[in-house]
Amino acid sequence: MEDTIAAVATPYGEGGIGIIRISGEDALDILNDIFEPANRERGIVSRMMTYGTVVDREKGVTVDEAMAVYMRGPKTYTAEDVVEIDCHGSVVSLRKTLALALRSGARMAEPGEFTKRAFLNGRLDLSQAEAVIDVVSAKTEKSFDVAMSQLEGGLSARVRDIRKQLTDLLVDITVNIDYPDEDIEEITYDNLSRNISLIGEMIEKLLSTASSGRMIREGIRIAIVGRPNVGKSSLMNALLRESRAIVTEIPGTTRDTIEEAVSIRDIPVYLVDTAGIRDTADRVEQLGIERSKEAFNSADLVVLIVDGSSQLGDEDRDIARYLTGRQALILVNKTDLGRVVTDAQLQEMAPGADIIEASVISGRGIDEVEEFIEKMVYGGSVTQRESVMVNNVRHAELLRQAKESVGDALMMARAGEALDFIEVDVRDAYDRLGEIIGETVADDIINEVFSRFCLGK
Repeated sequence: MEDTIAAVATPYGEGGIGIIRISGEDALDILNDIFEPANRERGIVSRMMTYGTVVDREKGVTVDEAMAVYMRGPKTYTAEDVVEIDCHGSVVSLRKTLALALRSGARMAEPGEFTKRAFLNGRLDLSQAEAVIDVVSAKTEKSFDVAMSQLEGGLSARVRDIRKQLTDLLVDITVNIDYPDEDIEEITYDNLSRNISLIGEMIEKLLSTASSGRMIREGIRIAIVGRPNVGKSSLMNALLRESRAIVTEIPGTTRDTIEEAVSIRDIPVYLVDTAGIRDTADRVEQLGIERSKEAFNSADLVVLIVDGSSQLGDEDRDIARYLTGRQALILVNKTDLGRVVTDAQLQEMAPGADIIEASVISGRGIDEVEEFIEKMVYGGSVTQRESVMVNNVRHAELLRQAKESVGDALMMARAGEALDFIEVDVRDAYDRLGEIIGETVADDIINEVFSRFCLGK
């Protein structure tokens, strides 16, 4: 924290602008050492962009034209003095400018160290710091909005509200334990149970968003399966809105799995078009079929396509066996040719699977498939109105642990157990929630969180 750090804050490669970021108490001195303002009389003014040149004073040469800004702490990203130098987006220019900053006294920043300093200096809590990664890597507007809500403190506010309730509860319990003979209001087990139950509901409400939050952040994998020539590639092309997979009337055209990323109703989706599963002597096709079977294991949703214009065959039933215990959707395709397969037959073949009737070639049923995906992500609610969502695995696990501790405390309160035992579980829940925002978290967890950041952030 006493060092001044520097790093390239933009991706390497050709671009209009590349940024060098410097943070620490020597940031301004380093800027003055490597940057020459065009207007020397005015010099460097805090929070004002200054045009000039990056210079190597030892060699007496100009490295690049640049714009530079100095921002005096603590009202900066890291809450320290910060300098940003906007060079041309050349790898050579950025490398030379960074080398000058390092030679002038800065050291190379570690991954995520700028954000880590923002956390350690109290500008961000830990959940907000983690949201920075999600903002940078957001793939859709919804995932960006969820990340921004967390960065702005939406999740932190909810967690702090629950911890405040736990604090009040701990105070009541502690006072009744330590001062039983004083003239204070005695806590009753009925009131205690009621308060613990309300806190448990608050945690559960927050935890209920975790599944949707994870899928919005990470995306969902959908495996499209079925026997050859039932319309798997046609469905993929329809969802992609482009002809990515080859479509012919010849069975076995798709020899390998084809993966494509797409945003469906603002949800990041990874589609896997698989080779048709059937008995074949073709070695190349056999390898594709094996990969199709592997796709089942990694998919969040399996879409089984059947030809609704012909009777179900042994191949359909063999594939359906893989749907057991999985989130599955059966798409009855080619119904424009007349439907002979009944829902009863499909339910008998794959009990519990949802069914959508379609004619992919004409576009019928595609909206229903997209709506099914949307409902799956949002837990049955087409419109997710919850502004705060848990999209981080670490946060979800800590919430689960807090919920378990609150559940244990409630069970003991209803049984009339000693307050000392109840206090242990209430305090554990308090500490678990504190780990989310970084108030009761170990150094190794902090280091692990920030190790996932990129350089320059």
